[in-house]
Amino acid sequence: MTPLDQAELVTIGRIERSFGVRGDARVRSLSAVPGRFEALREVTIVASSGKSLVTRVTHVRSGGPTLIVGFEAFTTPEQVAEFRGGLLQVPRGDSPALPSDQYYQCDLIGMVVQDEAGTVLGQLEEVLAMSDNQAFLVRQDGKELLIPAAKQIVLSVDVGKRVMTVRLPEGFGDL
Repeated sequence: MTPLDQAELVTIGRIERSFGVRGDARVRSLSAVPGRFEALREVTIVASSGKSLVTRVTHVRSGGPTLIVGFEAFTTPEQVAEFRGGLLQVPRGDSPALPSDQYYQCDLIGMVVQDEAGTVLGQLEEVLAMSDNQAFLVRQDGKELLIPAAKQIVLSVDVGKRVMTVRLPEGFGDL
């Protein structure tokens, strides 16, 4: 098993912490695809340190708001801890095509966010689930901007060029 190029992978989950004493992990789903985890056989796990590994999934079960996932590569909680915050990724070909106005989070993370005039607002670092919508956490020079993921605000997304153009309401983001 060899890791694929990052562009060939889609992020579907994040390891939150270990679970139990046998190396299981508590995983937060980042996928809206029904049955995505139940059918998993193999994943690439990318740690925040950049270290990655390809491993087989041995079992998946519900753990409340998260999933309890067993990986062939982990047999102790300490091994899981090394990948805490790590991303679970699968080949892009294993993911269904999305409608033209929807995007995988992994395609949005890292994009440059700019306004209509082309002024760079920062880099999209995280997609946050809010109570009734999602929001984009954009950072630049130590400043954070939370931009609602609404059609009237997000004017365009160019996945190839890695640029999102937004129209912010007047005074939005001013201190």
